[in-house]
Amino acid sequence: MEFLTQFVDIVLHLDTHLAMLLQQYGVWVYGILFLIVFCETGLVVTPFLPGDSLLFVAGTLAAASATAGSGGGGGGGDGLDIRALIAVLLAAAVIGDNTNYWIGRWAGNRIVRWNSRFVNRSALDRTHAFYKQHGGKTMAMARFIPLVRTFAPFVAGMAKMAYPRFFAFDLLGALAWVVSLSLAGYWFGNFPVVRNNLSAVIVLIVVISLTPILFSWLKHKFQP
Repeated sequence: MEFLTQFVDIVLHLDTHLAMLLQQYGVWVYGILFLIVFCETGLVVTPFLPGDSLLFVAGTLAAASATAGSGGGGGGGDGLDIRALIAVLLAAAVIGDNTNYWIGRWAGNRIVRWNSRFVNRSALDRTHAFYKQHGGKTMAMARFIPLVRTFAPFVAGMAKMAYPRFFAFDLLGALAWVVSLSLAGYWFGNFPVVRNNLSAVIVLIVVISLTPILFSWLKHKFQP
């Protein structure tokens, strides 16, 4: 219970925690961000890690670094440079999904049988249904849907989706996801109304990103 409380606090006050990490570790924060995004997209046991909100908040920190002159658009100092940030997050998203795809392709069925208690089976089943409905487009669309984003490459691997097709859709989705949310944070995150209510904005991002899952659950629950 204590872990859950701490995790919720981190998610709701992601801006504060990331700012502290940036202050303590400087450019090593790029590595921390890479690891979080890689695990959130590449490992089916960590779908709970922040995704959309993390990209947005990282973008706001890059904007703050540029404004303070520590980033300056050239990546100097201990601040975050938006170009380097996008490159790191894009690499993490693509490498994570590709890792997840090959794990699903080589050992997906065995993992589900052996470790079903560690895998969110209902989320896996919903992702499989989503994949059957949308095919390869799932990889691009799923980037903006928590849980589905984590399980989609795993399911694509289990379904033996042709790798060139998987990679093309996955790269397209990663570009749209990382660039749109990072730049949204960079361009709008330091507006006074956003900066002064960033925790509320983070909650709003989480709610919006979870809305498709809620609609899907309600439709499944109340369909005749």
